[in-house]
Amino acid sequence: ESISVGQSLVVRRRQRVEPNQELLGLGAANLAAGVCGGLPVTGGFSRTIVNFDAGAATPMAGVFTAAAMAAVALFLTPAFHDLPRAVLGAVIVVAVLPLVDLSAVRHAWRHGPGDFVALLSTFAGVLLLGVEPGIALGIGLSVGLHFWRTSRPHVAVVGRVPGTEHFRNVRRHAVQTHERVLSVRIDESLYFANVRYLEDRIGELLFDQPEATELVLQCSAVNSVDGSGMEFLERLSASLAPAGVRLHLSEVKGPVHDALDKARVIERLTGEVHFRHDEAVRLLSAEPHAARDELTGAGDGI
Repeated sequence: ESISVGQSLVVRRRQRVEPNQELLGLGAANLAAGVCGGLPVTGGFSRTIVNFDAGAATPMAGVFTAAAMAAVALFLTPAFHDLPRAVLGAVIVVAVLPLVDLSAVRHAWRHGPGDFVALLSTFAGVLLLGVEPGIALGIGLSVGLHFWRTSRPHVAVVGRVPGTEHFRNVRRHAVQTHERVLSVRIDESLYFANVRYLEDRIGELLFDQPEATELVLQCSAVNSVDGSGMEFLERLSASLAPAGVRLHLSEVKGPVHDALDKARVIERLTGEVHFRHDEAVRLLSAEPHAARDELTGAGDGI
């Protein structure tokens, strides 16, 4: 709650909040409160907004607020004793109302149904279950949506844009392809949740292009690879070998290349690692014997 309200307010002043620093401060304050018998320390939405609207700019505002509260409690309690709770509720509602951003619902709907469902579920959870359970529900849904999206990544067959070294989706652009070379771009990191889907999807693409003898995976969008991803590459390479299809990688990023090299995955591939996808397609689409002689060795990644 403290970090959420802090991030909501710093945007208005074009500042930034350091969550780790804030949580360390809250932890130290609560340790001190526990030793001294004080109340739990946190930053609340209503109190923070009232403080912000009053013009508070430094932590000294908390000192002045504490002093004012002590003075009221000691000397002005009889004057506020009969104050209706509705008045206090109105103060909180007016203070928190600027944080209500209905446009966020519209933006979430435009971004996709997943974000929209997560937002509404969090909103309903906070109202019906409370702040902490509602936020936990939203976090759980967001994590689940992330796994669902990345478990079915976008996979595109790419071809060369005429007259250039660029490769684009064959379904979106007029591109040049080669019947013996199947170029596939994977737009996601390789990890345990998506390797089975990728294996099935690549199998479908090879079935649609039976004359292909070279499979080149363009890895420009692959930012990481875990153990399951490495096993996927080894298994794919081994399963394609009896069918006369070699597996190549291109445009492998440096950290990914280092991980594959350390696990000795690269040396077990039936193909090679190419620095540029254009280079790989040019070599592999040449005459078979010439291409085999000119193949590059394992690169250093990009």
